[in-house]
Amino acid sequence: MQLYFKISFLILLSFFSSVNAFGQNEDGKIRILFIFDGSNSMNAQWGNSSKITIAKQLMIQTIDSLKMLENVELALRMYGHQTRIVPGKQDCSDTKLEVPFADAKENHFSIINKIRSLEPKGTTPIARSLEYSADDFPDCENCRNIIILLTDGIEACDEDPCAVAIALKEKKIKLKPFVIGLGLDTSYLSQFQCIGEFLSAEDKDSFKSVLKFVISQALNNTTVQVNLNNARNLPEETNVTMSFYNDKNDKLLHTYMHTINRLQNPDTIALDPLYTYKLVVHTVPEVIVEGIKVIPGKHNIINAYTPMGELNLKIQGSIDQYTGLNCLVKTTEESSIINVHKMNTTKQYLVGEYNLEILTLPRIKFDNVKINQSQITDITIPHYGTVEINKSIGPAALFLKKDGKNIWLYDFNKEMTIESLNIQPGKYIISFRNIRSKSTAHTIIKEFTIASGQNININL
Repeated sequence: MQLYFKISFLILLSFFSSVNAFGQNEDGKIRILFIFDGSNSMNAQWGNSSKITIAKQLMIQTIDSLKMLENVELALRMYGHQTRIVPGKQDCSDTKLEVPFADAKENHFSIINKIRSLEPKGTTPIARSLEYSADDFPDCENCRNIIILLTDGIEACDEDPCAVAIALKEKKIKLKPFVIGLGLDTSYLSQFQCIGEFLSAEDKDSFKSVLKFVISQALNNTTVQVNLNNARNLPEETNVTMSFYNDKNDKLLHTYMHTINRLQNPDTIALDPLYTYKLVVHTVPEVIVEGIKVIPGKHNIINAYTPMGELNLKIQGSIDQYTGLNCLVKTTEESSIINVHKMNTTKQYLVGEYNLEILTLPRIKFDNVKINQSQITDITIPHYGTVEINKSIGPAALFLKKDGKNIWLYDFNKEMTIESLNIQPGKYIISFRNIRSKSTAHTIIKEFTIASGQNININL
């Protein structure tokens, strides 16, 4: 859980880059309770310093950044900081509200001083800290209550965090113990299914993106659900990247991978209602929705018509994805290239018709290929044959013989004496002249036929 500790602090810092928009809450006060880890494991080395040293620095910066916000109250609970842990004995009641709620301007010094004086000692009673936090929030008719839990360890007291949910819901507390993990024990994370949400990050860049998402989810009460609708107008399409732009100046604001959550609904994200948005769904081809206005304080639904099927391009008798062969996928109306599709792979496309041009020798074209909803369209081409050309230095060209005509395909390198080509089954000719010869009559013509998978050598 060490990673969760690190990420939790970064969550707070990422939030303050947009703190002004957050602070103006027309719905009443925003109350944030920080639950801070003071357990003994915080003394462990972390990079060039200890975890507690880094945690204190980041937490102090965070609280200091909040002090100028209006309509925001802060409080601090700590755990694992009062009773020293000894082998075979731990104090599972070691959790305390150290600084009760007050305006950020009034008590930010109290919270900072308490953090500075912290000496990690004890165990990690996460569930009990969450349970007791229900009483940390005084009654309020018009408040948004948020908990941000900071920890570097898992629950150490064998208690069930889900039992906390009822007490918190009665207090109308918005509990979002986001766990962002890399290689964490998922059996532990499942204990929080009734309360929170879990996101994983695999590298530094994905951490950054997940953090931004987490803090917007936790603190913004204007939410958006993007429905990627299929041909039956059901929101069942997913796993596509979405970009949100400011529709006024085309500035990129957010990038998300569309997700169907564990309830089988399109997942919810938070957007600032101050903007009018343009949504670009990065299907192939892309779908654009413009002029999106988000209603503040509401759950908004954005619909995009994105019915998709799959195109599977295959080379007969081959499963190798590294063939070096690609296919140009084009629209039927404008013949513009929308994708370069590797052979022996499958790719999703919007439902419709497309023209295909496979870059074999010679090129193979398929017009008006239909992609149907949730179906796979298979296109199979013959396996190529291989011809090796042995010649003297001089110009040479390859032609396909078709319908009594020579159709040019390829010019050989006149400086090379050996060259190998993969070509489709068919009848071909090669024209060649030795560079030393100055007579057209000395042109050498070689005809040959090649079949799928056949290897032939030609001497000129």
